[in-house]
Amino acid sequence: MPEEKKTKTVKTIKVDVDKCNGCRACEMICSAYHAAPKYSGNNPERSRVRVIREPLRDLYVPVYAGEYTPAECLGRDKYVIDGKEYEECAFCRASCPSRDLFKEPDSGLPLKCDMCEGEDEPLCVKWCIVDALTYEEREEEAEEDEKPEDIDVGIEALADKYGMDKIMDAVARMSQQKKD
Repeated sequence: MPEEKKTKTVKTIKVDVDKCNGCRACEMICSAYHAAPKYSGNNPERSRVRVIREPLRDLYVPVYAGEYTPAECLGRDKYVIDGKEYEECAFCRASCPSRDLFKEPDSGLPLKCDMCEGEDEPLCVKWCIVDALTYEEREEEAEEDEKPEDIDVGIEALADKYGMDKIMDAVARMSQQKKD
């Protein structure tokens, strides 16, 4: 009997740059949804989607946050769109050490799009009145690799920023305070 291959549902947001008008409603609803408590504030710096804007050229590119990477990439490609040159970093979805995009402004922890977990579709898609963002699901073969937990990614980012000794000292201090 052939071994049945495992599949997983991959959720993606398809971006149609030609439809985006730069209204940034996606940024606003994302930051409000991820505020603590939910909808209590609105800070686009906390948004998991960002609109790269060139209003004079009528160019708007929504980019949503992807995986954290502890190192800069080697890509230094340039893109020319409507006569203007952009660096590859402008369209990158990763949170990395070389830029502040997709990092929590207060803590510096990486942000990642969670597709508004618990909602029937991401709110940025729901709120996009020009349909520049559309939600898609597809089935793919599942890999056997285990993904690190969110806390592991967060601690790794803090360790990269402050060093493991400072992290260990902070945890020890917090543990002592809990005991007292």
